[in-house]
Amino acid sequence: MKKIPKNVLVLGLVSFFNDVASEMIYPIVPIFLTTVLGAPVFIVGMIEGIAEATASLGKFIFGYLSDKIHKRKIFVVVGYAASSISKLLIGLASVWPFVLFARFIDRFGKGLRTGARDSILLQNTTSKDKGFIFGFHRAFDSAGAFLGPILALILLTVFKENIRTIFFIAFIPAVIGVLLLTILIKEENEKAKIPVLNQSPGAPLSGVRRVKNTVSSFRMMDDRLIIFFIISIIFALGNSSDAFLILRAKNLGLTTTMTIFAYVLYNFFQSVFSMPAGSLADKIGARTVYAVGLLVFALVYFSFGIINHPLLIWILFPIYGIYIAATDGVSKAYISEFITEKESGTYFGLYQTGTAIASIIASFVAGILWTKVQPSAAFFYGAAMAMLAFLVLSYGKIFRKV
Repeated sequence: MKKIPKNVLVLGLVSFFNDVASEMIYPIVPIFLTTVLGAPVFIVGMIEGIAEATASLGKFIFGYLSDKIHKRKIFVVVGYAASSISKLLIGLASVWPFVLFARFIDRFGKGLRTGARDSILLQNTTSKDKGFIFGFHRAFDSAGAFLGPILALILLTVFKENIRTIFFIAFIPAVIGVLLLTILIKEENEKAKIPVLNQSPGAPLSGVRRVKNTVSSFRMMDDRLIIFFIISIIFALGNSSDAFLILRAKNLGLTTTMTIFAYVLYNFFQSVFSMPAGSLADKIGARTVYAVGLLVFALVYFSFGIINHPLLIWILFPIYGIYIAATDGVSKAYISEFITEKESGTYFGLYQTGTAIASIIASFVAGILWTKVQPSAAFFYGAAMAMLAFLVLSYGKIFRKV
């Protein structure tokens, strides 16, 4: 077992507790809005759209700012704290606009913390363990996402479906994460020397100098990194919300409880496979593992389009978890091969903002295909975009030395 740096372990635990809290309430927020507050379904969609757009824009803006002021921890602490407070706010809501405000605070917090958090992870990597470190963090994140819905089901039974109580209880693990982060995370000395890119594009990292202007370094971006960004956007344009997988499971006949358990199984598999996928990326290359992830996604989405028996859901959801393990942390490990820690908040934020916006578009397209054509069309579209991304990754300039 590789040695885990303290900051990486703490960030893993913080993500675990935060995801326990977030996934406890994720399945029940739409129910709370429609049954308790009486909001129409289109309001639910509007709230989630505004919330996700807020997170998407924030990832780049605050990632860049964290580079600019040479601070990471403050963005991460305030970001997680904002998301924690949002749980209480939803529990106190008596009208849907207050839920909109709470979800805005939650996603604002996600946008605030994401780029800076990934930069702290990068600070604690070496050239030989980037995949493992990002995979380790993803595993803890996914473990929280696995446990959260289970706790929600148990608590709904114990409290006789008193939904407000679940929001207040979810505040507890969220606060634990913030306290761990505040007390235990130590930010690296910003005056330490940091390696940066050579002047010639495509060359490996070497030398030591300080980057005066992060944005100006865009002109020095490695061609392979540019193409990887393009590939990621292509893929994200077909990677619609997981809500469509849940709807498909319901469409095929699973009960609400069984659908949630299938979603839990997916989170379990991504948690189990995230570290092995990251370690494999360190050995054979992050690009190769990411390519396998694209193929797995295409296979799963195509299968969701053609299946007609609910039993197959229990096979496809676990395989879908393997796709996440092979792409999420691995993509960050690949990006980190071409950037420095000093500019990482900007680049991680740019990547996450771009793919998030593309995913919002993907969900809009999938919704149209689902309603105007047929449910299968939404999944065939996603599979096709994943295969297009795979082909560009396999045969594009990303293979060439430039």
